Amino acid sequence: MNRVYIKTYGCQMNERDSEAVAAMLRARGYRIVRSEDECDIMLLNTCSVRDAAEQKAIGKASYMRGRKRRNPDFVLGILGCMAQNRGAALLDKLPDVDLVIGTQKFHQVPGYLDNIRAAREAGLPVGETIVDIAEEAGSQNTIKDHRVFDSDEAGEKQVSAFVSIQQGCNMDCAFCIVPKTRGDERSRPMDDIVEECRRLAERGVREITLLGQIVTSYGRRDYTHTGGISPFVQLLERVHAVDGIERIRFTSPHPRGFKQDLVDAFAPGRMPKLCEQVHLPMQSGSERILKAMNRPYSPARYKEIVDSLRAANPDIYFSTDVIVGFPGETDEDFEQTRELFEACNYDMAYVFKYSIRTGTPAAALADQVPDEVKEHRNQILLDILHRNSLRRNESLVGTVQEVLVEGRDKTGLHFTGRTRGNRVAIFDTQPHRVGQLVPFRIERATVSSLYGHLA
Repeated sequence: MNRVYIKTYGCQMNERDSEAVAAMLRARGYRIVRSEDECDIMLLNTCSVRDAAEQKAIGKASYMRGRKRRNPDFVLGILGCMAQNRGAALLDKLPDVDLVIGTQKFHQVPGYLDNIRAAREAGLPVGETIVDIAEEAGSQNTIKDHRVFDSDEAGEKQVSAFVSIQQGCNMDCAFCIVPKTRGDERSRPMDDIVEECRRLAERGVREITLLGQIVTSYGRRDYTHTGGISPFVQLLERVHAVDGIERIRFTSPHPRGFKQDLVDAFAPGRMPKLCEQVHLPMQSGSERILKAMNRPYSPARYKEIVDSLRAANPDIYFSTDVIVGFPGETDEDFEQTRELFEACNYDMAYVFKYSIRTGTPAAALADQVPDEVKEHRNQILLDILHRNSLRRNESLVGTVQEVLVEGRDKTGLHFTGRTRGNRVAIFDTQPHRVGQLVPFRIERATVSSLYGHLA
């Protein structure tokens, strides 16, 4: 009874949390399996950003109740944001769940599973469900373990990794549940983060993505600005100096964090390992709606940041988040969003139709926008994005771009990697190239992918 399957819902932060839990479990002697059909223990690491994400996890857990009835020793756990958001109330719908573990208690999962296994192997009666969603000082420092696959375990080595640098958020956007599910903003010590990056480099990782709820707020209470350089940019400089790390990315920032020192970091030659790609959430192009969202910037300031980054590096790639149909959004508000969205010329975007999120200030707002209006506005932005992405990708045909070879693609017939601008590349090569930075000549482009050969 030691085979564990972890299913992850939601964002990259959740992926990183799941990876850390897997690494901790593996160190305790548990086996991490790739199929739910093989497992004795299933852990659902959940998301609460949208109600639909919670319902998916609840649906999955409900389905697994049949397996628990057939096998009373089967263990089912719910981790992460939904566990934090709902706590013991989940048991009203899911009485058979064995574990409900919040976002600050991931590191306790191995111990709780050990206790459950020991009781069942001793033939002791099953006790009450373990519910642990309490806050814990220093919990941000526990997400540090990695499962870096070697060629014997996974067929190919892992060349990129997420590194959590910060947990929680103090921004209190009106539509967002994250401050409730992740707690107040807490940063990890800079020395610990750099050491984690060094260990990853020693194990063959070449690309690091620094993660945080508001990653650009890193260390603002713990470190001082030095020579006009913010703690986050100081961290970028230190990770940049790690031998073996060849690429650095970060997500998710806030427009408020893009002061001149961060803009300058993208200038050619300043930090060559920092990829010229920025995810910059816009959310809305209407000043009135941004105020209702409690987003502390104006559309003009947002466009100013985009322009300054393009001035620092004309080859930079942009992605964004946008919400359409926020309560009270008029046709005029949306038109302002459409204009800013088009003016910023994004290469990638996540466009969301606003949905009521119980527990957030926006849930109580009047003037909810009809679903058909949200759908129409959503499609307008997606059409613009389709044209922009295709145009940018087609402009690369005939050029040579640097690609980090990651491994085989989903078909298993070709190899895949990403350009510095985070565009997916498909090509043929040999397995020994995995982990190498190679020149890639682009011969054909679609909206989502680049095709060609190694030059």
